[in-house]
Parts: sequence; structure tokens; C-alpha cells
Amino acid sequence: MATTRENGSLYTKIENKVAIVEFGHPASNSFPSELLERLENEINKLSNEDSVNVIVLRSEGEGTFCAGASFDELTAIEDEQQGKAFFSGFANVINAMRRCSKIIVGRVQGKAVGGGVGLAAACDYVLATEAAAIKLSELSIGIGPFVIAPAVERKMGVAALAELTLAATDWKNAYWAKEKGLYARVFDSVKELDKEVTIFAEKLASYNPKALLEMKKILWKNTEHWENLLAERAAISGELVLSDLTKQALSKFKKS
Repeated sequence: MATTRENGSLYTKIENKVAIVEFGHPASNSFPSELLERLENEINKLSNEDSVNVIVLRSEGEGTFCAGASFDELTAIEDEQQGKAFFSGFANVINAMRRCSKIIVGRVQGKAVGGGVGLAAACDYVLATEAAAIKLSELSIGIGPFVIAPAVERKMGVAALAELTLAATDWKNAYWAKEKGLYARVFDSVKELDKEVTIFAEKLASYNPKALLEMKKILWKNTEHWENLLAERAAISGELVLSDLTKQALSKFKKS
């Protein structure tokens, strides 16, 4: 299965009961709204696919894993309705990952910013390389990582969330992220990472799918309210992005 458009690409390949879902975009694998919607739909579809026991989520290339949401779309928001719709993109994907009946393994080969960190946090297990530094820079432009914060907090804890969000311009390296629980293992190279992702995913896919499903339920216990919570958070972000301070910050950032 494959879909390619100017708004990014999304490919799915199924082998040995493992669905490899790969997203890509020329702008550092960032997500325009259309690509987020396609990823949400693909995860929902695979959740009901009997030939799949495990999903591997990865991005194109060996550079940046994901630079978050589309900056061009962010700067084009004109009203609160557009703002909420924009920030709902990652909310819908995270909720699809949460509800998905399959274990999702993340393959993070490079830097992750904003929504990219949220994607990694919403995976059930993540393997990464030394290059997979993370940053939540939203406060520096007058908004906040409100939509992805529940996923980050669930995986890394409140203290790590505070450090990431308040030190908004600072990168945290892959070993820091591993220490805090975002990554399970960190590898020296992409080649080594890909070898281990394949071995791990295929081993996991050989286990009893009913047992995997029950384990998934346990891992996501007490998150049923996220349907409403993430929608509320999207509305907060959609309102803040219209503030004068944020407009000024975005304008300066765009010029640079």
C-alpha cells in the first residue's frame, strides 16, 4: 500500500505479520494536516488487519525523524476554528495509536521536535540512534506542546516534561531520552538500528496476538479520557496561536 502526494508520502509494507509504516516529507519529515489524517486512517485500518500483529512506525531517510507539524500551515492560521483543526491533527494520530489493537514499535533514526516527540511517546516501544536528540520548542514561540504533553508525561514523567517544555530551546540527547524512558535502546548507527528493529518486531509478531492485545490495554490503562482531553488541548493551542506575541514570534522565526 502506498500513497504519494506533494503534501508528503505514506507507505505501508506488510511482511511476516509486521506492518512497516513509513512517512516522509521534504521539510525534515514534518506533517501537513493531510499527511497526519492519512497516518491516522492507516493506523486505524491496520488495527483491524488480521494479517498484522505488530506495527513499525518510521520516517524516510537517515536524517531528521520528524520536525513536527507543518510550519507553513501554522503561520497561515487565521481563526480559532482553523487553529483547533490544525492542532487536532496530532491529537487524532496519538489517539489512533492509543486505540490501536497492535503494538507499535517506533524507529527513530534522527532528531525529533514537537509533534515528532509526541509520535515517539505514543509508540509502545522505541528504538533509536545516538542522533535522535529531542526538543519541545513550543513555548519559545508563544504556544505550548499541550496536545502531545499527555503522551510525553505518560512515557517520561512530569519532571522530564517540565524540563523539555520550560527549557524550550535546549536539545536533549538520545541517552537523556533513554534514561527518562522515551527510548528503550539507543544504537550507534542507522544500520545497527534497522537490524535490531527487524529482529525485535518479528520476534514480537510471533507471540500470541491476543496476549499482545491484552498487554497493549494494560500499557494504555486510564487513558480513555484522552479523546476529550486532546481535543481540549488542541483548542487551547488554536487560541494561543492567534495571540499577538505568537504572531510576532512566528514572524521573526520565519524571517530567520
